[in-house]
Amino acid sequence: MIDWTDRHCRRFHRSVSRYTWVYTEMITTGALIHGDRARFLAYSEEEHPVAFQIGGSDTADLAQCAKWVEQAGYDELNLNCGCPSERVQKGSFGACLMAEPALVADCVKAMRDACTLEVTVKHRIGLDYIESTQQLHDFVGAVSEAGCQTFIVHARNAVLKGLSPKENREIPPLRYHVVQELKALFPHLQIILNGGIQTLEDIETHLQWADGCMIGREAYTNPWLLAAFDGLIAQRAAWPLGQLPDDAHVQSADFNRHQVVAAMRSYVHAELAKGESLRNLTKSWLGLFHAQPGGRLYRQVLSDATRLKDGGWDVVEEALTKVMAIPLSIERD
Repeated sequence: MIDWTDRHCRRFHRSVSRYTWVYTEMITTGALIHGDRARFLAYSEEEHPVAFQIGGSDTADLAQCAKWVEQAGYDELNLNCGCPSERVQKGSFGACLMAEPALVADCVKAMRDACTLEVTVKHRIGLDYIESTQQLHDFVGAVSEAGCQTFIVHARNAVLKGLSPKENREIPPLRYHVVQELKALFPHLQIILNGGIQTLEDIETHLQWADGCMIGREAYTNPWLLAAFDGLIAQRAAWPLGQLPDDAHVQSADFNRHQVVAAMRSYVHAELAKGESLRNLTKSWLGLFHAQPGGRLYRQVLSDATRLKDGGWDVVEEALTKVMAIPLSIERD
């Protein structure tokens, strides 16, 4: 999710769902050590619970970064062992680390020794076109012995040569049964399923055996999907009926997409005053009215470079008029 789940996107998603965990885009240890650390670590307090996703394989660097992440106030530290891009492989991290479980175990131990945050690992079910699950089981076994208790598992292999990152999300087949078998083999671990999850029905089915589900680009395509998540979380947390937290707003029948946008108004004004561009602030909003009447016109306004360059909140209000004005009989997106 590099260049996707930036802090503006996460703040927007938080206005849709109060209790869903949000994850940063993957930030490398090199970026934190040699780059603009304050910018990479920045987030809004409203984002909690929020996890920082890191990429790297040098134990000393990861330990140092773990300290910074904890000092910044994040709730979890997630090591990415699932990104298949060749650029990431050249840095000796991402999916290629699945071939080195002992190294990943050392990385996890180094981070856990350096901070008090929960350290989790995100990975694939295997490498290239090998269908054997032995590598997966060995990997999870070794890394869990280092203290990792939560594994976020993308249910596809990562093909390290010959496929682009986009093709790696589409060509290797989804094998949910492999993750289900992993959960059965390691029942004491928290196994979070990732990959190809697009509907609430998908999530409810997977939650019959998985400890959780992670969605990626579907949160961009159809962010309103998150609106049902607080209810699911409430059920699984066994909150007493009628005693949900006051801000579990999705329980209200009148909670709607327009309220999501309205909740972002003060944030947008504050960020514009700091010099942020309206495009960066609203690019993650484009799918909010996915499959809704007027949704296409709403996206056109928020994609118009001229409007975004010269306008402010008035552009957002103009976009909203498009979904308010078109009756069902005229346009279905």
